[in-house]
Amino acid sequence: KNHKYGTAKRWVLKNKAGRTIGRIAAFTNSHYINKGTTFITGGLGFFDCTNNQAAANILFNTAKNWLQSQDCEAMDGPINFGDRDKNWGLLVEGFDNEPIYGMAYNPPYYEHLFIGYGFKNYYNQYYYTMNVDDPLPPRFSERHAKFKAKAGYEARHATLNNLEKYANDFSIVYNAAWAQHGEAKEISPAQVLKLFNTMKPIMDVRMVWFAYYKEDPIAMFINIPDVNQYFKHFNGKFGIIEKLRLLWMKKTGYCKKLTGLAFGVVPKYQALGIDSFMIYETALLVQNKGWYNSYEMGWAGDWNPKMINIYKSLGGRQSRHLVTWRYIFDETKHSFEKHPEMEYK
Repeated sequence: KNHKYGTAKRWVLKNKAGRTIGRIAAFTNSHYINKGTTFITGGLGFFDCTNNQAAANILFNTAKNWLQSQDCEAMDGPINFGDRDKNWGLLVEGFDNEPIYGMAYNPPYYEHLFIGYGFKNYYNQYYYTMNVDDPLPPRFSERHAKFKAKAGYEARHATLNNLEKYANDFSIVYNAAWAQHGEAKEISPAQVLKLFNTMKPIMDVRMVWFAYYKEDPIAMFINIPDVNQYFKHFNGKFGIIEKLRLLWMKKTGYCKKLTGLAFGVVPKYQALGIDSFMIYETALLVQNKGWYNSYEMGWAGDWNPKMINIYKSLGGRQSRHLVTWRYIFDETKHSFEKHPEMEYK
């Protein structure tokens, strides 16, 4: 839909009998940036194919040839045309768990199709899960007590009647915590407010947390109910009946699973324990209430070890493993390198 920052093209593949056996899309995006990559890299996604390497190769070659015509020298996939929070990466472990909202899902044999063509593992993506009522490790209560005793520090959840304020707070924390790394584009308060308004029907403000120092936003911990727990009952429809069912299920607490949407700490306050303070405040409200049973955190790349350590420190257990693959068109010109580890300022 959005060609503002690039171009896109899509194809379907049919066999001699006219039966569709595959599809693929390729796209360029000037906002798609990876540290350490000095050449133009295109993307491919919306990939589906029968378990047939020859068919997959036709699809991959078609995407490659078109991307070369757009001056690209490599392609990453499967990814989407937008941000990395949805439909990003190929599932290689965790097929026994139903997908959460926004998570890519595919048959296990897709991994062999990508490897068979020549794609290489650009980076791993890990999901972690935990039970909501599992006690947090002692260091969380210790750091919570430390900040509780300091004047000016506070953590609180959002309210629906003041979403403009929280949209502004979100943009401040996000731009400070993530845009500095050079891969994520800055986000405006207006963009966040639009997102929040879209999320309103399923948002549980008790799960949307911010930390402040003297009313300046310094950290955020944004979670939502896993809306796939609702949508899986709608058979792909979302008319008036489904919307009424959604409201009823939300009101009756049908969804017992939380999923992480965004997390960040302003660099000045990183490594001080403000994240533990904020998470512990959340736990004090949420745990042992029966609202939710499980919590699955948004994916963290192997290039972001700090985020993975936070997940593990919570008691998280790895639940899924996805891979973003890269194929370089001419390795005599550009040698393959893994995604570099994130630099923290």
